[in-house]
Amino acid sequence: MDARASRAENIMDAQNDRSRTGMQFGIMSVSDITQDPITGVTPSENERIRAAVTMAKHADDAGLDVFAIGEHHNPPFFSSSPTTILAYIAAQTENLIVSTGTTLITTNDPVRIAEEYAMLQHLTGGRMDLMMGRGNTGPVYPWFGKDIRQGLPLAIENYALLHELWTQDVVDWEGKFRTPLQGFTSTPRPLDGIAPFVWHGSIRTPEIAEQAAYYGDGFFANNIFWPKEHYQRLIELYRQRWAHYGHGTPETAIVGLGGQAFIRPKSQDAVNEFRPYFDNAPVYGHGPSMEDFTEMTPLTVGSPQQVIDRYASMRDTFGDYQRQLFLVDHAGLPLKTVLEQIDLLGEQVVPVLRRELAANRPDTVPDAPTHAARVREVYGDGPARQARPGANRGDNLTAGSPYQDAPAPAGAAFGLARKEA
Repeated sequence: MDARASRAENIMDAQNDRSRTGMQFGIMSVSDITQDPITGVTPSENERIRAAVTMAKHADDAGLDVFAIGEHHNPPFFSSSPTTILAYIAAQTENLIVSTGTTLITTNDPVRIAEEYAMLQHLTGGRMDLMMGRGNTGPVYPWFGKDIRQGLPLAIENYALLHELWTQDVVDWEGKFRTPLQGFTSTPRPLDGIAPFVWHGSIRTPEIAEQAAYYGDGFFANNIFWPKEHYQRLIELYRQRWAHYGHGTPETAIVGLGGQAFIRPKSQDAVNEFRPYFDNAPVYGHGPSMEDFTEMTPLTVGSPQQVIDRYASMRDTFGDYQRQLFLVDHAGLPLKTVLEQIDLLGEQVVPVLRRELAANRPDTVPDAPTHAARVREVYGDGPARQARPGANRGDNLTAGSPYQDAPAPAGAAFGLARKEA
């Protein structure tokens, strides 16, 4: 069998395995534009944007489940409009769930989040979810007219409004950080009447774990830069509070983990090839050695078996969980190398992890959330609700205005009605 036929067979096996486990595996990108330390070349924004699409399509072909991308509004990052790129990717893939690595709940208007991600949900047929977070760029707050000192209260209040916009057809709202809403209906309504699934991402804040537990949402520990004990505390808190709020036992909570790997068939080749990227990357360089960093964090540089062993052990550390994402395209790595990493994940690593993490998985542990499964949970075998304008909807024009019970004067809807002299 030639190499091409062998790879095709491996891909088919990976795609078949995708439906046999309760876990989702995928890749995530922080969308950095970083100089390649080997060639000295820095890709253009256009090259990196196109590369992200290529990566996602390749991940779908390789049998992975998820592609996630962050939200940033500053150089050297390109992903300022996640819904645009994710919709473009979803249109060119068959099975891939598209997600955000972070949606900035603090600086985005919850009304716009509700509209944009419900639209993405419709366009993808439900193959999407999103991760709420505060991001890691302090200056983004004043860029969008917000105060970083209010970061946590903004996250709490804005998500409360977003949740209501998705779960209530007509919303009356008054809070601290935005103008009130009266009789407001967010459009489009969520597909099948089921709001997009939300993960709450955090690397340090227990209040976010509490928020995820309160709403019965997922908690994503971006398990990249800190020792495992740090994330253990957050995940344990989330599980305990999940049970406290009546969603089930702690083991039924929905947990996701980040991760990093650089893989080559031979471990020493992986170490030698990745070292210059590690040593020069802005997020790593001039800090701990690569050996120290891999000892302290989940970064694994080595053979497929070493990555399998490292990530199979995550269940021992954090309990059974639902989603594992790998960062593979950072630090200036060229696209060719990134695609090779995806191949190795899809062909040699993830199929084994699926089997190992499915083994002895208690029946009480829920599968990773999908739109189709959540629709079945609500409607069984019956038809799902499809929203249409009607008596149960606000009109967003007259609600709360002096003309609420009377026809609006010409032009009033657009603020064009003139005052009488």
